[in-house]
Amino acid sequence: MEILLYVLVVAVVVLLLLRLFSKSKRRWRKPKQAFPKEWRIILSQQVPYYLALSQEEKERFEFKIQEFLLNCRITGIETEVDIKDEIMVAASAIIPIFQFPHWRYTNIHEVLVYPSSFNEKFETSGENRSILGMVGSGYMEGKMILSQEALRHGFKNTSDKKNTAIHEFVHLIDKSDGKIDGVPALLLDNQFAIPWIDLINKKIDEIYEAKSDINPYGGTNRAEFFSVISEYFFERPKLLKQKHPELYELLEKIFQQDMSAKELNKASARLGRNSKCPCGSGLKFKRCCGKNHYN
Repeated sequence: MEILLYVLVVAVVVLLLLRLFSKSKRRWRKPKQAFPKEWRIILSQQVPYYLALSQEEKERFEFKIQEFLLNCRITGIETEVDIKDEIMVAASAIIPIFQFPHWRYTNIHEVLVYPSSFNEKFETSGENRSILGMVGSGYMEGKMILSQEALRHGFKNTSDKKNTAIHEFVHLIDKSDGKIDGVPALLLDNQFAIPWIDLINKKIDEIYEAKSDINPYGGTNRAEFFSVISEYFFERPKLLKQKHPELYELLEKIFQQDMSAKELNKASARLGRNSKCPCGSGLKFKRCCGKNHYN
């Protein structure tokens, strides 16, 4: 009996080591090509966060976009995915971890884009289709599912405090310490963990008492609250700071970003022929990155 138990223990240890080794050996590719001008135009038109960055930050953001797309497939399911969709997915991944230059999404290798909402059986037709995004587990481990409609809406409407793709990537960040519980241990210093949990509980109570402007879905549990309030933080930071200063302060510490200092104006993302080129050259758009569009 003891020999059998010993063999089982050794077998389990070997399997765990093999899994750990296989994960650590995953090749992480880095961009070697210049950032495509067409991508820069898409970022400028679709992602207000990008326009609010300094020139140095824009270049770093572009690098991280390329890096993410080199290491994570974007696959359309019953729909066609274009480069705009891919860049919006990548931007959703990079925005929350932008101030962590060495961050790697090693727990995801593919994002599946469905045309619209789906159900728990991943069906895109029929009844009970209310899911807009999901981080996979079990046989879906390493994958994320996003609704194409929700993905596009998240960047089209910047006033509703919602961005489904950012919501799901925050879940993935939360999961990186081994569990999705609303306490991102890899980003949150121990000294702030207890105040963070206490504040979450307080704010969830306010949601149940109908005394909050936070999306009611955030009252589901701590994990959902973290993702919901992160959407609010990145979409409407000034309003969040005004209405929930304690929450804003802790989120600023978690993500190491003062979002309230950024001008997130979707209208300013409209590029005309005489607009200043987003690449930082100082030239008009029609004379620089956009010259192919106006020749």
